[in-house]
Amino acid sequence: MKVILLGTGGPRPDPRRMATTTMIRLGDENILFDAGRGVTLRMAQAGVPLAAVGPVFLTHHHFDHIGDLYDVVLNSWLAGRRTALDVYGPPETERIVNALLTQVYDKDIGWRSAGEPTFGGFAPVNVRDVVAGPVLDTGRWTVRAETVSHGDGLGIPPAFMARWTCLGYRFEAEGKVIAISGDTVPCDGLARLAEGADLLVQCCFLAGPEIQGEHFVLLAKHTLACGDTVGRIAAAAGVKTLALTHHRPRNDDAMLDVLAEEVARDFSGRIVIGADLTEIEV
Repeated sequence: MKVILLGTGGPRPDPRRMATTTMIRLGDENILFDAGRGVTLRMAQAGVPLAAVGPVFLTHHHFDHIGDLYDVVLNSWLAGRRTALDVYGPPETERIVNALLTQVYDKDIGWRSAGEPTFGGFAPVNVRDVVAGPVLDTGRWTVRAETVSHGDGLGIPPAFMARWTCLGYRFEAEGKVIAISGDTVPCDGLARLAEGADLLVQCCFLAGPEIQGEHFVLLAKHTLACGDTVGRIAAAAGVKTLALTHHRPRNDDAMLDVLAEEVARDFSGRIVIGADLTEIEV
């Protein structure tokens, strides 16, 4: 079992990083968490057979986490997928996928189905909206979701926040635990996901010295965990390995070195500063 950090950036374009997407490879299974910018390109670079991708678990509906979901759906089909692609995500995931299939890419799908019959007709997509709790048990592995805090406290109108559910996932197989934080700050849901994890894949947008100005101070408090908190999160949960992802665009790696030192002050386990295509054996 291994984890591939397919994308380790965020919403803003970064020539060195695609948007945050993580894959767990367990035997011949390729389980995808989010589907951000460049995901299919990175899977091809990693040697992942696109026809064998799935299920897909979405953490939330920011565009840097779902922006290339259509690419996963269509390219897995074009690469030979003939069975349903299962997609799980927060409430309204089904609405989003239905819009992609029936309003955005319906002509593309229809054209390829009718004009290129070797594809065998469109392979379906099954979508399930999920909330905190058990999500899937295949008999070989399980996934559980927890609600995490991403934007709570920013003063966003309550009517919108009632529709805004952000999830993290806990994957268990072969006696090992992999926790996928999603986008979050320290919260009870994240603590439950990470408890005793062999690997925590954790968003970490800024190093402490970069948390300057009102925007970034609010971001570190309410939106994305940063170097001032992620080490303490991992230490409190008893995590063995901590992989940091969802980095801001930077011109060089100097601040990543600062970040590694900062996190190591709070966490004595293994620290991986994620880059695209980083592979971690679990």
